[in-house]
Amino acid sequence: MSYLQRFNPLRAFGDFRRWLATRKPYELWFMILAMAVTLVILYMFVKDSNVETPYKRDIIYVQQWRLDRSDADIKAQQAKDLPEEQKRRAAFEAAQKKRQAEFKKYDDWLTQHGF
Repeated sequence: MSYLQRFNPLRAFGDFRRWLATRKPYELWFMILAMAVTLVILYMFVKDSNVETPYKRDIIYVQQWRLDRSDADIKAQQAKDLPEEQKRRAAFEAAQKKRQAEFKKYDDWLTQHGF
């Protein structure tokens, strides 16, 4: 860290100016061109990385229940909702199994090729 304690921005700027003075003009133009091309490429990456996602409505419908419901009413509603819940759960588990099979296929391919 003793090196950074002696760092002076004015001396660094003067050293940079003296280094530029020793360069030939065509070297300076190529340096400017190389820096411009690099900055343009970086700008394109930064500009391209900002992708706006389309607005998607997320509407959640809820049911309002009476406060004085009996246990029989609750169990009857649960029995009525059970097939839909099972269907939703089965679809979710099938999607999970499919995704797991895709990853297994890639893992087997990578293992086969020594990764």
